[in-house]
Order: sequence, then C-alpha cells, then structure tokens
Amino acid sequence: MKKSALFIFLLVLSFNAFSQLQAIKNQADYPFLLHLPADSILKSKPPVLIFLHGRSLSGANLDLVKKYGVIHEIEKGRKVPAIVVAPQVLVGKSWEPEKIMSVLKFVQRTFDTDTNRVYVAGMSLGGYGTLRFAGAYPGVVTAAVALCGGGNPNDGCDLATVPLWIQHGNSDRAVPISESEKIVKAIKNCNGGENLKYTVHKGADHGALERIFRTDEMYEWLFQYTKADKN
Repeated sequence: MKKSALFIFLLVLSFNAFSQLQAIKNQADYPFLLHLPADSILKSKPPVLIFLHGRSLSGANLDLVKKYGVIHEIEKGRKVPAIVVAPQVLVGKSWEPEKIMSVLKFVQRTFDTDTNRVYVAGMSLGGYGTLRFAGAYPGVVTAAVALCGGGNPNDGCDLATVPLWIQHGNSDRAVPISESEKIVKAIKNCNGGENLKYTVHKGADHGALERIFRTDEMYEWLFQYTKADKN
C-alpha cells in the first residue's frame, strides 16, 4: 500500500475509533483541523465547509483555531451537516488561495464529498481570505460568507458569479467598513450584485461579528446553495 493510501486508511480508521475532530499536518500546504459529521451524513456525499480564521489565531498551534468560529461552535455542540476544515496560517502571513485549495483537494481525495457544495466562511484576515479564494476559484466555491474583511476589486466580476454574504460593522476600527464597501461596489459594477447580500451592522466593532458564527442563519444561508451537477 502506498504511503498516502496508508495514511488515508489510518485516518478514516482513527475517526471511526476515536474523535471526530483531528489535527492534520503535512498533508496539504496548510495544517488544519478536520471535523467529520455523523456517519449517516458522511456516507451520503457531504458538502465541505472551509473556515478561515483571523490574524489573532495565526501561528503554529492548531488549538488556537478552536478559540472562535465554526470549530468553536462545533465543540460547543453545534451539529454542522458537512465536513468542516479549518486551516491555520502562520503569523504575519496572508491566506493564499492555492494553499487553501490544497486542503480542499486533500479532503476531496480522502472522502466522497459533494463537489457541488463547497462553502467558505471567514472573519477579518479570514474574510479577506474567503474573498480571495472565491475570486480565484469561482467555479469551485458554491457560496461564501466574509465578515469584516475586504477583497481585491479586480476580482469583482469573478466574485459576482458566487453567492456571497458580506458583513461589516460600521464602528470597526481594525478593518474599516470601506474595505467591504470597495469590493461590494466592484461586484455591483459587474452584475448589479444579483448574487450578493451585504449587511451593515450598525454600531458593531471588529470583534462583534464573531457572533455571526453562533447563529443558525449563517449556516442555513450557506447550505441553501448548490452548483449545477458536476459530480
């Protein structure tokens, strides 16, 4: 058995025998936390949800990625009907779309997933990463939520093809709301924003948008979307 095949076999076996949350290293361009849904979902071509953290969780300790966001909510008891991956970027680095894709490809090689349902959600630095990834791979990303981040206006027309929910607080001093407004304008200039939902949270500062991960609404909004069948 080849080394990669052996690793995958042992990985799946370990999930069955132990925890549904594991740290995966040296298998993609980012280390990441991997959480599997219930067996009934896992055996029925589940979607994949990628969570991209903010700068404060950067580093070389994957336990940091549990501090807030999707993995944090799962550990508190939320049932997410998807394979959830939460990569970690090093301190001082920005999210790179190609490296995020390497994580997704690993998951898709390892498990039988629904390639029509790939979702991304990120906050702050992860909000930028979400829009960079969706802009680089609009044919892959089914829908995405970007909180208190920003994007490259040059990606506007690619992002316009993806259902996006961009959210920002108008009292954000860490990342000014103008960062979201620039990418919203670029998207609207392409198709009027027909796939865009933009929410301004009045009086909310940067950290306040962490609460979005605690709402059912975010997950329900993401999972309502699917791409044309390509499996």
